[in-house]
Amino acid sequence: MTSRFLSTEKAPAAVGPYSQGVKAENIIFTSGQLPIDPATGELSKGDIQKETRLCLENVKAVLEAAHGSIEHLVKVTVFVTDINDFSKINEVYAEFFGDHKPARSLIQVAALPKGADIEIEGIAVI
Repeated sequence: MTSRFLSTEKAPAAVGPYSQGVKAENIIFTSGQLPIDPATGELSKGDIQKETRLCLENVKAVLEAAHGSIEHLVKVTVFVTDINDFSKINEVYAEFFGDHKPARSLIQVAALPKGADIEIEGIAVI
């Protein structure tokens, strides 16, 4: 099996010793994407809907680096520090994906890197 580590300037650089994603044959695994603006490197805080959109855009950028798209996503995992944000996240998520509905888990966690409120990762098949 061949695999390729993914890197794009259209998504924030990894905050540790890992890649933004990996393409293994026809499967793309994105690393968790924080709500970091790739142009400025700044972490977005205080508006969970803006943060959700930024995470999803970062996942999309990693997929596109491997010639994939959000329509190829089959599984998404969302990590949040406050489960009470569930409905606000769902609003943005539904708008972003439209009729494409990959399987999803949304999990509350105690903390995320850089003090983020949300992190999103995905698995795509192309």
